[in-house]
Amino acid sequence: MDQIIVQGNGPLQGEIPIAGAKNACLTLMPATLLTDQPLTLTNAPRLSDIRTMTVLLQSLGAEVASLQDGKVLSLSSHALDSHRAEYDIVRKMRASILVLGPMLARDGRAEVSLPGGCAIGARPVDLHLKALEAMGAELDLRDGYVYAKAPSGGLRGAVVEFPLVSVGATENALMAATLARGTTVLKNAAREPEIADLARCLRRMGAQIEGEGTETITVQGVDSLGGATHPVVTDRIELGTYMLAPAMCGGEVELLGGRIDLLAAFCEKLDEAGISVEETPRGLKVARRNGRVRAVDVTTEPYPGFPTDLQAQFMALMCLAEGTSTLEETIFENRFMHAPELTRMGAQIEVHGGQARVTGVEELRGAPVMATDLRASVSLILAGMAAEGQTTISRVYHLDRGYEHVVRKLRGVGAHIERVKEE
Repeated sequence: MDQIIVQGNGPLQGEIPIAGAKNACLTLMPATLLTDQPLTLTNAPRLSDIRTMTVLLQSLGAEVASLQDGKVLSLSSHALDSHRAEYDIVRKMRASILVLGPMLARDGRAEVSLPGGCAIGARPVDLHLKALEAMGAELDLRDGYVYAKAPSGGLRGAVVEFPLVSVGATENALMAATLARGTTVLKNAAREPEIADLARCLRRMGAQIEGEGTETITVQGVDSLGGATHPVVTDRIELGTYMLAPAMCGGEVELLGGRIDLLAAFCEKLDEAGISVEETPRGLKVARRNGRVRAVDVTTEPYPGFPTDLQAQFMALMCLAEGTSTLEETIFENRFMHAPELTRMGAQIEVHGGQARVTGVEELRGAPVMATDLRASVSLILAGMAAEGQTTISRVYHLDRGYEHVVRKLRGVGAHIERVKEE
């Protein structure tokens, strides 16, 4: 098993290219199941989760080819020979449930393993299922699988009002609705850029969609969809993560491909904390203003609010801030597991339920720590870069799910970081 060793160092300088969004690509790939024509995705990230989705689609009979060193994915579902997504694949990644809607819409049936829980919370799929039921699907849950069947003539348009904002359920329902008979209205829909990106791709394939990026999405079903070529949107979570590197270490870093509109609420908090974010022709330039970072309070919210996927990284920044900050997690339970590890490095953090109170210290100290999930992994790397001495982070396999070439990118701006085999 690998470890990452980080030696605290001074200011960073240079540029970091930002990859295509993992969460967008994992949603776009199942869209191939809606058509027998080729779908090509450019600006694809090179991550283990993308490989897992590739294996899942191939198990259904789809053809998936990785081109240009993985930056381009060529997909075709012209000859599907299975409608069963097996547990052994689905259990590795919750996004696997996104094959359910497309298969059901195109072929009228699907058998998909329930993905189960995960380290940061249960995240049930009941909202996915209720949306499909509203479109006429017959669902039978047994032996850990969802057995889904569309009514005679296919799925029907419906009004679906989500009781809670759910990104995955919105995505599944949106894809299913493109081939449903009549009009589907998704109310209280998620507004994330990844959903808007999915809508743009589906529209390129011939779907009739309006309202993406708002709380109400309207879809007029069509008889069939065609092929398309679509660029994956910039990964706003990778962008926000690397924006925090110069915020914590000092210096100035340009994030290539970055856009403020992808992270407006996050950028507002950086400004409050004393971090400069400047738009450039190539992306965003980030630097810490004079003096210590100021403590600011954060509450995670669905988009366009502060992203839950940047909460752990922002906590690392607040550990070094002047004053006391409160971070409230409203999206997932159990998402403060990085707090005890940061405490090992000298941070002062008190966790009470869904709130963490962070009193900033003047310096962190390197220590051996353990990553508990994807975002916790990179928060510990950031903390190690800003700490005195050496930090060794174990269980870093989480990183490969969401950050491509993290060591190479951080080294490129002057970080002292290496990945080694655990002794």
